[in-house]
Amino acid sequence: MGALEAARKAARAAHEALYYCGVCTVTEYQDVTDDTSKLTRQREVEVLTEQPCNLSFEKLDTVDQTDTAAALSQGQKLFIAPEVTIRGGSKITVTQNGVTGVYAMSGEPAVYADHQEIMLKLFEGWA
Repeated sequence: MGALEAARKAARAAHEALYYCGVCTVTEYQDVTDDTSKLTRQREVEVLTEQPCNLSFEKLDTVDQTDTAAALSQGQKLFIAPEVTIRGGSKITVTQNGVTGVYAMSGEPAVYADHQEIMLKLFEGWA
């Protein structure tokens, strides 16, 4: 094993060490055909369950000004294995440290050799 490969394995192990307290379930809205009636309807389908991950929270510098008050924004970033594919529009349910939140992707994932980072927003419903 070369030095570069060893460094990549060490970096991946370091990222995955942070996945000890979080898991996520990814749900897609898909066409599902009922075997009995043969009718096709849109339903939630879990495509990934109990996937180890790490949810990071960060305060964003932007302030949303409304007519009544200013509100600080908070960002959520999901760290997950690089080979995991999460399609745009999916619902991502993350449980970490005993707290569960429901999110959606807010952009394309940044995929690296040892992990990927996905910016999240609160899930507001299926588009």
